[in-house]
Amino acid sequence: MEALIAIAIGALTGCGVYLLLRARSFAVVLGLTLLSYAVNLFLFASGRLVVGKPPIIGTADTFADPLPQALVLTAIVIGFAMTAFVIMLALRMRADLGNDHVDGRD
Repeated sequence: MEALIAIAIGALTGCGVYLLLRARSFAVVLGLTLLSYAVNLFLFASGRLVVGKPPIIGTADTFADPLPQALVLTAIVIGFAMTAFVIMLALRMRADLGNDHVDGRD
């Protein structure tokens, strides 16, 4: 299970970095989104992958840490707002410059 999560985090990070290095604004937006998904998955996996255990410290031998779950929920909201803001910036850049290159050149 840990290997599958590590591979998924690595693939999302690699694809996100590749798309961030592209010259088009849509690819940059997709790259930022994939990187935020990778970070969310990393934060979620850092809270111990335990199935069927309570998310509190109590009488149970093993438990799931609730803090990464709360961080991921917060990161999802922030990531959605960031994506909407970057899309609006890309649309404004397209309207002002007439192209969608990140550096403003053809």
